[in-house]
Amino acid sequence: MPITTCVFDAYGTLFDVAAAARTAASEPGRDDLAKCWQKLANDWRLKQLQYTWLRAVADAHGDFWDVTQDGLDWALENNGLNDAELRERLLQLYWELQAYPEVPEMLGSLKQAGLNTAILSNGSPAMLDGAVQSAGVGEFLDDVLSVESVGIFKPHKSVYDLVGKRFGCKNEEVLFVSSNGWDAAASAGYGFQTVWVNRAGEPMDRLPWKPTNVLKDLTTIPELAAKL
Repeated sequence: MPITTCVFDAYGTLFDVAAAARTAASEPGRDDLAKCWQKLANDWRLKQLQYTWLRAVADAHGDFWDVTQDGLDWALENNGLNDAELRERLLQLYWELQAYPEVPEMLGSLKQAGLNTAILSNGSPAMLDGAVQSAGVGEFLDDVLSVESVGIFKPHKSVYDLVGKRFGCKNEEVLFVSSNGWDAAASAGYGFQTVWVNRAGEPMDRLPWKPTNVLKDLTTIPELAAKL
């Protein structure tokens, strides 16, 4: 069955989540951050994800913005950066994330091919709207789907259900793309065709399912969608 719908995770997949720490580290007077910004960015992202999983299994759902702030607070403390102004600057920059360079052309090619395109993300609607506007990719998206409509974070099945409900498509018609190995694997178990965008060359997650495709970036997504 041909692919009719391409759905993307947002943070780390379309939008560069390391950009906030990288940008702040390049600003004058941030020597301490410049020494550790990569570790801070990694710590922030990891805790952000861990807190979504813990909230999901504990039935303690919360707004992704709160989770994002909690993850940053842990990361700042872990890196010895007790700086309220820096915290506010990093949070501000998180609302201004840019897309990876290949994203606009890739999404445009999918739309030219007549495919449905959407985001499916843990992000809250307000956060996602900010990211889409900042990156300038709204014209290429048919919808932006947030877990807030079901009140639980990925990889819960009810999140992936949102795609079929929105587009009226079968699971086999969906190409789901994520930079998170666990997300790509879980969505493959759900029944989607999947792509893990493994920019960092990380090992495959040890889970009951595996992503059906692994790519280094998003450039060839239109070609892959046409072949499946």
